Amino acid sequence: MLHLGILISGRGSNMESILKAIKKQKIPINPAVVISNNPDAVGLKIAQGMGIKTAVVESKGFTGNRWDYDKKIIQILSKHGVTEKNGLVCLAGFMRIISPEFIRKYKNRMINIHPAILPSFPGLHAQRQALEYGSKYSGCTVHFVDEGVDTGPIILQAVVKVKDDDTE
Repeated sequence: MLHLGILISGRGSNMESILKAIKKQKIPINPAVVISNNPDAVGLKIAQGMGIKTAVVESKGFTGNRWDYDKKIIQILSKHGVTEKNGLVCLAGFMRIISPEFIRKYKNRMINIHPAILPSFPGLHAQRQALEYGSKYSGCTVHFVDEGVDTGPIILQAVVKVKDDDTE
């Protein structure tokens, strides 16, 4: 069975949905660890409440380069069985750019959940971008992570209608 490592930065709403689906046996994977770059991420408490191990690799004030930071995350993933051979890494609202070395190590084993229909509105504030553009439809894209920003091969997309009173 694959081992799942989920990386978050905030509320963890996507993470929570994933963990609930796993618990209902809709996704056959072992949720091994949730890692955050933010020690105050609400999602950490949610994961702990669901019996999932958590870890923090704080990015605020980190003085090394991206790869040095990512090596710390890889150590935690490996400790919990999330390796490039039998693991999957899910970026679920993880608000950091991943180093090319990390991406290459987990090639085709790292996915991202992006809150827009790619290739439209990549990067930060995708929902705001869609609203400012006047889009009538928005949605979500799950894609493999490559070295670009939200440019990897698309796995799945879902579309929703934008309502007049929608906000970011």
